[in-house]
Amino acid sequence: MNKKTRRKTMSCYSTSTMSDTGQPSVSVHVSNLAFFTCRRLNRNEPLNWSRSFEDLLSSPNGLCLFRAFLHSEFSEENIAFYLACEDYRATNTSQLPAKAQKIYQEFISADAPREVNLDHATKALTRDGLGQAGPATFDLAQAKIHGLMQRDSYPRFLKSPAYLELVGTAKTR
Repeated sequence: MNKKTRRKTMSCYSTSTMSDTGQPSVSVHVSNLAFFTCRRLNRNEPLNWSRSFEDLLSSPNGLCLFRAFLHSEFSEENIAFYLACEDYRATNTSQLPAKAQKIYQEFISADAPREVNLDHATKALTRDGLGQAGPATFDLAQAKIHGLMQRDSYPRFLKSPAYLELVGTAKTR
């Protein structure tokens, strides 16, 4: 199945199962999105995601469902950029300049295919930093996108049918 086919439909639903350890858990299924495959989920895990945006991002399943949610809202580029910046920071120093150019071209430049919503000043500072690409090159831009997701997307995610269904399933167990 190619990416185009996988992106055509999205439906999130949960089912209760018993884990290998005999503990009840919730499995999250994101149909037709192989790159959003979520693993088996502890039934209380979705409740933890509402504590903070950081709790959501630090959970592989929370990140999976949040990414699927952003995809459904046509704003998946925000989490893709955020994760690209996280990966960038962990990159070997010798590879930073090439990776910085790739991230800039994909997410920040005026003709970027997955352009994120950044103000002109942040774009300019980031562009100027490409000449001396270091681990902090995208820190300001990443912080702005993180703040945008935290203020805007995260509250909507917590009200989304997929999340509310998971929470409802967790609370009834």
